[in-house]
Amino acid sequence: MELGTFERQLRLMVLLTQNRAYTVDELCRKLDMSRRTVYRYIELFRDTGFVVKKQGDCYRLDKESPFFREITQLVHFTDEEALTLRYVLDTLSDTDVRARQLRRKLERIYDFGILNVMDADKGMADNLQGLYEAMKQHRQVVLRDYSSASSNRTSDRVVEPYMFLQNHNEVRCFEVRSRQNKTFKVSRIGRVELLDLLWSHEEEHAPVFTDLFQFSGPERHTVTLRIGRLACNLLKEEYPRAGLALVADGPDHWLFTTEVCSFQGIGRFVWGLFEDIEVVDSPDFVQFLREKAQNLTKKWG
Repeated sequence: MELGTFERQLRLMVLLTQNRAYTVDELCRKLDMSRRTVYRYIELFRDTGFVVKKQGDCYRLDKESPFFREITQLVHFTDEEALTLRYVLDTLSDTDVRARQLRRKLERIYDFGILNVMDADKGMADNLQGLYEAMKQHRQVVLRDYSSASSNRTSDRVVEPYMFLQNHNEVRCFEVRSRQNKTFKVSRIGRVELLDLLWSHEEEHAPVFTDLFQFSGPERHTVTLRIGRLACNLLKEEYPRAGLALVADGPDHWLFTTEVCSFQGIGRFVWGLFEDIEVVDSPDFVQFLREKAQNLTKKWG
């Protein structure tokens, strides 16, 4: 096997074992591979003993695959041990580079959003744990006594949960009765009841994208901003992952390109620092800002 081929397979394996799930198109863009190559490598992983999980259009490698257990048995931490390590690292200053690197490594391996349910209300913790188990086992659940704000009533919902959103405050599900993908607030669920039924509508699951500004939705819009030093510093402080998307554009300016599913989050950031920000690319975003400005003028004069 050529080294280049082996390296591409390893890079794909790394992406497929991270906490977040990727669609095939996302994997193609990140790895500069064709869809045919990605599918071929995924089938190769499955044929060689890895457990390949598919949720909607997203793929991942289950960390319980035999090879992973053999490789990680000497460095594996229990959930409680991993959470303890995270707590210790959180006591260190954010300026400690090694602490930040260790936190990032742990977060790639362990789902701290789920581990943190230890600190949550017991009812919320039980519901999150039930949803998490249902996703791992691909089982249907009943969301007992779900309180809907739109219909202003409480009812039971039979769903197939497949993705957490908004730091585990929301869960994306396929509702069996309506045959629609919906987002449910975890805090509005009375109780999660696991059923002895496996998913039967997996091909209809529609994962949504959560952007840097914590807005979720099925659509994606690319926005490019040219920002000054003040906006750059605040952006990195409030959204640390944004640093990966910044490119220097002179001594005191940077280009920031990101995908958003809603203009609300990035619009709030731009409005707060509009004197230090220029929209370089995205006519739709410019139109959004203009409409907001007109509404503001009408309201306040």
